[in-house]
Amino acid sequence: MELEWNYEIGRTAEFIESNKLRRVALQFPDELLKDSVRVVSALRASLTHTNTNKEEEVGLFLMADTAYGSCCVDEVGASHVDADCVVHYGHTCLSPTTKLPALFVFGKAPITVSDCVNNLLHYAQPSGKPVLVLFGLDYAHSIQQIRESVMAAGESDYKREVKFAELMCSVMNPLRDYQVSNDIIGAADGLSSSNSFGTVSGNVYRIGGLVWELPKGCKMEDYLLFWIGSNNSAFANIVLTYSACEIVRYDASECSMVTDLSQQRRILKRRYYLMEKAKDANIVAILVGTLGVAGYLNMIHQMKELITAAGKKVYTLVMGRPNPAKLANFPECDIFIYVSCAQTALLDSKEYLAPVITPFEAMLAFSRGSQWTGEYVMEFGDLINSTPAESRNQSEEARFSFIQGGYVEEFDREGNDAEEDKEGALALANATEKALQLRDDPNTIAKRTAKSGAEFLAARSYQGLDIHYDTSLPGPYLMGRKGRAAGYQDEKSM
Repeated sequence: MELEWNYEIGRTAEFIESNKLRRVALQFPDELLKDSVRVVSALRASLTHTNTNKEEEVGLFLMADTAYGSCCVDEVGASHVDADCVVHYGHTCLSPTTKLPALFVFGKAPITVSDCVNNLLHYAQPSGKPVLVLFGLDYAHSIQQIRESVMAAGESDYKREVKFAELMCSVMNPLRDYQVSNDIIGAADGLSSSNSFGTVSGNVYRIGGLVWELPKGCKMEDYLLFWIGSNNSAFANIVLTYSACEIVRYDASECSMVTDLSQQRRILKRRYYLMEKAKDANIVAILVGTLGVAGYLNMIHQMKELITAAGKKVYTLVMGRPNPAKLANFPECDIFIYVSCAQTALLDSKEYLAPVITPFEAMLAFSRGSQWTGEYVMEFGDLINSTPAESRNQSEEARFSFIQGGYVEEFDREGNDAEEDKEGALALANATEKALQLRDDPNTIAKRTAKSGAEFLAARSYQGLDIHYDTSLPGPYLMGRKGRAAGYQDEKSM
C-alpha cells in the first residue's frame, strides 16, 4: 500500500485510461530504479483490473539512464518506442515539453508537519517581513496540511503575512507550458487549486515548478523566503535567482533549520569570475544539454548570433551529459555555453580544462556594454527574444581585461574588412585554407591566439600522421610478424 500511495498507482492508471493511451513510457531516475519493477507490476495490475478489453492492452516501457538530466522529460528516449505519453517519476524541473504530454509523479518525502510549522512561526514572527513559503516538489503533498496548521496557529492579522506558493501543474501538454490541464488531471491529490495560473495582472513569479503572485507594489526583496526541502539544484536555483532576499531552509529529513547560506551565495562570486573569463575567449562552443525542453533550438540560434556578432568563432557540440573527459577532446575551445534546463545548467567546472557558463552569463559576457546588476536568470526561456546590446554597433576600442590585467582588442582586425561580406561555407573554407597553409616557420601561427579550430590545429606540435607530398609513388610494403604475441614464428623457443 505504501508503494501505491507513494507512486500514485491509482492516479496514473486513471490518467492512462481516461486519455486512452496505449504506449506509455515510464521514466525513472537512478535513485528510484530499485522500485521500478514493483511499480510496473502494480501499475499493470491496476490497468488489468480496470480494462476488460484484453486486445487493447497498454504497453508499458521502462526508461532509465537518460541522455541528459533526469529531471527533464526524455522525449527522445520515449520516441524510440513510439510512446503516446511519458510518466515522469521523482525530482523534476517541470520544463515544458515539445512533442509528448507528461504526467508527473513527484513522490512523497516524509516530513514532520508540527516541527515544520513551529520553525516557520519561530523564524517568521521576529523578522517583521511577510513570509513566502517555497518547497521542493516531493513535499507538495503536505503543503495543504502545513498551510492549515499555520493558519490555525497564527493570529488573524498574521494570516495575511504568510503566503504559500502553488504547484504549477502535475500534467503538462506540449507547447502549453505553465498551464494546468483541466481536461484530464488537475492538481495532485491534497493540493489546493490556485487561481493564479495564467494571471496577467499583478506580479506573477514562476520557478522550479512553483508559481505565486505578489500584491501590487510588492517586490521579492520585501519577503522572507522559507524553503522546505533539501539542499539540491532546485534550492540553488532559488538562492541564485533571489539572491537579494533573506532565505532560510527547513531540512525535513533532519528536522532542523539552516540559516547559513554563505556557501550557496559564494557561487555568485565564482560565476562572475567565469563571466569575466568568457570575455577573453576567442573560440566558443555551445553544449546542447537538452533535446526536449521547448525553445532550446531558439536559444541555440540566439547564442550563435550573439557570439558571431562579438567577433568570436562558435561551434555546436552534442554529446549527452558533459564531463571533463568529453570536453577535454576539444582543447581549442576557450569557453563552453551549456544550454539546458535551469536545474542542470550550473556545472562545477573546476575539474574542466575550460569554464562552462550559462546562456545568461554568455549574454552578459559577449554583449558589449552590458553590466551585471546582481540579478541572475536561470531559465533560458526567459532569455529568448531578449535584446542584448549589439556588439557590432559598439565602438571597437580596446577593452580592459580583469583576467589578463591589461587592455585587449575585441576584434581581429587582420583582414576583417575583406572577409566581412563572406558568409556560409565559402567563408569557412577560406578561413580553413588560410589557417592550414604550409609555412616555412612553424612558430608563425603559434605567436598569435587561434581564432578557429583550424588555426588551433595548425599551431599544435602534433597534427596527426605525416603526409609526404614530394612523391606520388607508392612505397614498398614489408611483411609483418606472424603468430601470437605469446610466441611469434620468428622467435626462438626457450
